[in-house]
Parts: sequence; structure tokens; C-alpha cells
Amino acid sequence: MRVLIATEKPFAASAVNEMKVIIEKAGAEPVLLEKYESKDQLLAAVKDVDALILRSDIIDSQVIEAAKNLKVIVRAGAGYDNIDLKAASEKNIVVMNTPGQNANAVAELVFGMLVFMARNKFNGTTGTELKGKTLGIHAYGNVGRNVARVAKGFDMIVYAYDPFLSAEQINAEGVIAVNSVEELYKVSQYVSLHTPATPETINSIGYNLVSLMPKGATLINTARKEIIDEQGLFKAMADRPDFVYVSDIKPSNIEDFTSAYPDRCFFTPKKMGAQTKEANTNAGLAAASQSVDFLKTGNQKFRVN
Repeated sequence: MRVLIATEKPFAASAVNEMKVIIEKAGAEPVLLEKYESKDQLLAAVKDVDALILRSDIIDSQVIEAAKNLKVIVRAGAGYDNIDLKAASEKNIVVMNTPGQNANAVAELVFGMLVFMARNKFNGTTGTELKGKTLGIHAYGNVGRNVARVAKGFDMIVYAYDPFLSAEQINAEGVIAVNSVEELYKVSQYVSLHTPATPETINSIGYNLVSLMPKGATLINTARKEIIDEQGLFKAMADRPDFVYVSDIKPSNIEDFTSAYPDRCFFTPKKMGAQTKEANTNAGLAAASQSVDFLKTGNQKFRVN
């Protein structure tokens, strides 16, 4: 059995070493492809491996077609829209993610950016505090739960909406459940986005929703670029000089945002949500364990296709 760790953006060296130990203890051979510069390198590397571990690398139908022995793909992280699930399923390849491993790192980034903007980017002028403010969590999964935990430490009032959870499940964790996404935006001075990019959510966050938010509102996106209707959001910022947008994913029209609203938007240079040593290691080790466990026992607990 051969397990390929293919990462344009490598795991930490210590994480790679631990992943290799997990793979070797299972009787498999770890294969490493880091900082590759062309797709041809990836196509060559996948030809004879049984498992593939990746981060944000693009695994399309061409890569899957080239991987003649591939049985399982594990995305070290929660999102998996960088993998062609249909092509994998057609080849009977199991695709898994590692949910929850990056959740705390993303939640901490949410509040790092919220404090930064609430204090006017630390420009010396008078800002505002988070204590007592309302925070809406749009999608109450692993990351959303961690955001709620941190928000309680700031003494915020926390609301959540998730169509896949009951009000009882959300309320049981000390968070106020709302009945609709519209209600969430109406009651929340801050909204933190944690929805995946699906046909139902793509371009779903735009003018109509953010216009419902109270005066002085802030929207923060550490989820996916595709869920934002960028034109609608840009229009909302034009109509609402009190509205702030912060994102861990740069919009396509970033120059329009930064030139028109330099004080009311902030974008990280690269996606930073999972970029901590701890999250890096946690996701990598989980991916290694899940890969070899599937090869040995067929365990596909976190299958997404």
C-alpha cells in the first residue's frame, strides 16, 4: 500500500514526520510530493498510489483518471469542493474529509478580525466593544460551535441558524436558535458565515440578507468565496455606510471593495483560517489515520461522496 501526501502548501515538517509514522505503522509506504509547481508532477505522483492526502490542492477528473490504483482521497480539512466528487464516485474512490480539526483555529481567526475591525483597524480612533453585542452564526457545525464558545467569553449574545439542526439541539448549548436565515440577520449586529459551497448556498449571501442587519453591522466570512453574491454585497455597502465586511477569502473584485470602502473592509492576503501549527498537525494526523484505516478495515466514517 502506498499513501501519497500531495501538498502545494506543505504541512509543517513535524506534522509530516508524524503522518509518516502513522502510515508506516499500518504497513504502508508514505510518498511525499510538496511544493510541486506543475500539474504534471501531481499526475505522475498519483499513478500508482492507493491513497491520497491533500489540503487545498485541486483534484479534478484528470488527476483521478491518472490514479489507476487509487482507493481513497482524504482532504485534510473540512471543505472538499476542490475535489471532483462525481469523478471519484465513478471510479469507486472514497472521498473523506477531517471535520473539526481546524475548527478552533478558524474560530480564533473570526475574533481576531472582529476585534481588529471593531477597533477601527487599530488606527487610534475610538472603536467599540464586543461585549453585549449580538452575534449570529450562519451554520452551526464544528466551526460554528467553536465560534459560539469564544463569543460567550466575550459576553456576547449568540444566535444560530442551521437547517439541519433542531432548535432544541442549538438551545441546549446555550445558543439562541432562530427559525429562518432572515431572522438571524435581523437580530445580529455581527454575522459569522460557516456554510459550505453547495448548489443551495452559492451566491446566497448578498444584498437582501445583509440589508436586514441592524445599524453598524459586520459580516465576516471564513467559509467559502462562492457563497457571497459579490455584486449584491458591494451594492449593500454603497447603500449602507455603516456596514463592514471582513473575509478570509478575497473577493474577485477586491480592488473595487478596497478602493471604495477602505475603512469598512478587510481581506487576508491568503486564506488563513486553518493556518496554525496546531490545526495543521491535527488535520494531517487525522487524514493519515483515516487513510490507512480505510485501506486496512474499510472504515469510511467521514465519507462525503
